Amino acid sequence: MEYSKEDILKYVKENNIRFIRLQFTDILGSLKNVAITASQLEKALDNQCMFDGSSIEGFVRIEESDMKLHPDLKSFVPFPWRKAPDNVARLICDVYKHDGTPFEGSPRQVLKNVLDDALKLGYTFNVGPECEFFLFRKDDEGKPTLKTFDDAGYFDMGPVDPGEDVRRDIVLTLEQMGFEIEASHHECARGQHEIDFKYGDALTTADKVITFKLAVKTIANMHGLHATFMPKPIFGIAGSGMHLNLSMSKDGKNVFYDENDKNGLSQIAYSFIAGIMEHVKGITAITNPLVNSYKRLVPEFEAPVYIAWSAQNRSPLIRVPAARGNGTRIELRSADPSANPYLALAVTIAAGLDGVKRGLTPPPAVDGNIYAMTAAQRKKQKIGSLPASLEEALIELQKDKLVCDTLGSHVLEKFVEAKQLEWLEYKTRVSQWEIDKYLSKY
Repeated sequence: MEYSKEDILKYVKENNIRFIRLQFTDILGSLKNVAITASQLEKALDNQCMFDGSSIEGFVRIEESDMKLHPDLKSFVPFPWRKAPDNVARLICDVYKHDGTPFEGSPRQVLKNVLDDALKLGYTFNVGPECEFFLFRKDDEGKPTLKTFDDAGYFDMGPVDPGEDVRRDIVLTLEQMGFEIEASHHECARGQHEIDFKYGDALTTADKVITFKLAVKTIANMHGLHATFMPKPIFGIAGSGMHLNLSMSKDGKNVFYDENDKNGLSQIAYSFIAGIMEHVKGITAITNPLVNSYKRLVPEFEAPVYIAWSAQNRSPLIRVPAARGNGTRIELRSADPSANPYLALAVTIAAGLDGVKRGLTPPPAVDGNIYAMTAAQRKKQKIGSLPASLEEALIELQKDKLVCDTLGSHVLEKFVEAKQLEWLEYKTRVSQWEIDKYLSKY
């Protein structure tokens, strides 16, 4: 819904909204907010709400700390779970520097920059994400465990899947917040769920991913459960992905479709695929940003680790789903839900656009099951692999000029610094597996 400043002020007064949360994300994708009372709302809507940027990880040094929040009026929505008398609403904000210019370290701004570049070429993007998550029980102290809430499998339903009641409440809550839910179901792993919402423009979709994760965690908590978007919480079963379905339009027409092509794809679509394939190693640290992300990216559990594309099957990294005409889209299957959605979409779209600008052509489609191929067969077909660890992904990121330029020097420096520390901490930690494996033997 489109809101004006006056609409929001009127709604807040008539519905007794007590607090408004001004939301934004840090570079790593963690949701942050400044909470204001209704009396301060008009000031906030005039872009006069200040906060200390030096307190946000990866933002600025203390001598550059004064920053302003500019609310996006379209993002106004009440929180359905905060009832009277303490009604709460939120606004998603852009971050600006004190001199009135956009803050280059804001992930939302990074995505807006890419979309502005695309618009100069006449292109707009729609994105449909598929967000998976796990529901776990809590212990007596309220801390999350690895005990799943169910033992169900793909598309199971109650009483095998008691999680369907939680999913129902999540769906109803999301609908109250303006989401159009297309499907919800149990995923293949025990305790794993997926809720798909309708595609939208890229910026709105990134906003919705952030809202989705907040709503899922909040409603799960109200059921006494813990929802996690950690990519691979349990050894031996599938991890959680966030497949990204992208379509590109010009003058209202889907430019990925060509009815005369054997696959129904335009040259622009092929070039977009080729661009992603050329840069995918460089974007992997962004789409898969945790040490844990690479426990999911292994061949045995349907995760797309091989750099290939197909319009026929689901094993390659990039899939072209069956829909054609205005529904023609390209699905990147490697991303996971721990990614900052603004940065993940920015680098993916930038990579595809680079392929379009340069007129790249992808290698032939791989329509067989890549998982069933031998290493020699993959080598013969020149099928490469994604980085196998966060360390490798960070190296590839820094080698890819396009991805570095897309992120900008500020985000690149702060992201790499934080992730190198994360890798070092992980690398030097002694795990329980090592204790079990070596302590008695050596």
